[in-house]
Amino acid sequence: VQLQASGGGLVQAGGSLRLSCVASGGTFSNYRMGWLRQPPGKEREFVAGISRFGATIDYADAVKGRFTISRDNAKNTVYLQMNNLKPDDTALYICAAGTRRVSDRTFDYWGRGTQVTVSS
Repeated sequence: VQLQASGGGLVQAGGSLRLSCVASGGTFSNYRMGWLRQPPGKEREFVAGISRFGATIDYADAVKGRFTISRDNAKNTVYLQMNNLKPDDTALYICAAGTRRVSDRTFDYWGRGTQVTVSS
């Protein structure tokens, strides 16, 4: 499966962005989807995950209450709505797909990512 993320950009602290990721090359509803991020000079980290039909959702503690993950299986698209952004949210945001449980927080496929920069 191929993943193409978009929607990143430069935003001031407290602002919002909505990321989108379109999947191709597979049956979208067969995959659990998620978002990871890699801050500058740091390891990649889990942000959010959603089950195949959206019944189960998981968030990293750092984004809980500010970010919302959703998916539209008819459009082969997963979204990440990011509100009240903070400078610490600055990172390359990577869309991911997998076949294991949401709670595993691991994925099998990754896109190239979209850059999010939050200024203070």
